Amino acid sequence: MEADHVDRILAQWRKERPDLDVEPMGLLGRLARLSTYLGREVEKTFLELGLSSASFDVLAALRRSGKPYQLSPGDLLATMMITSGTMTNRIDQLEKAGLVERLTNPDDRRSVLIALKPEGLDLVERAVTAHVANQHRLTARLEPEERAALDAILRKYLVSFE
Repeated sequence: MEADHVDRILAQWRKERPDLDVEPMGLLGRLARLSTYLGREVEKTFLELGLSSASFDVLAALRRSGKPYQLSPGDLLATMMITSGTMTNRIDQLEKAGLVERLTNPDDRRSVLIALKPEGLDLVERAVTAHVANQHRLTARLEPEERAALDAILRKYLVSFE
């Protein structure tokens, strides 16, 4: 198997600190480096559509919620690992861009719902189509069985934190 950048780092540590078991460093280092590379590739796709990952996350949450594509700010916030201030900023930016709107909640007139406008729905439909195609491209280097095995391992690992 071909060596990667992490292998070189591990070899240096094994030479300098043979008393340490650096195997976990390899696993976590590879996950971190892959996350960086994959994040850049994902961001490129969104940038081509005038979006960021952050704005896509909000639009996608509204879209996958189903018709009428509306959620309360609290429900939106529950789908992401961000602060309420960050969520408000994202909604403000998307509203300014004409992609979402704030509507009075008919069930509670003291609160609002965030709704996709037709322009936002059109953009998120194009974005999710491009995003899924890009994800297929990014995972194509792995065989179907490898993707399934990696997915199962990562799910098991992630569940231990969630």
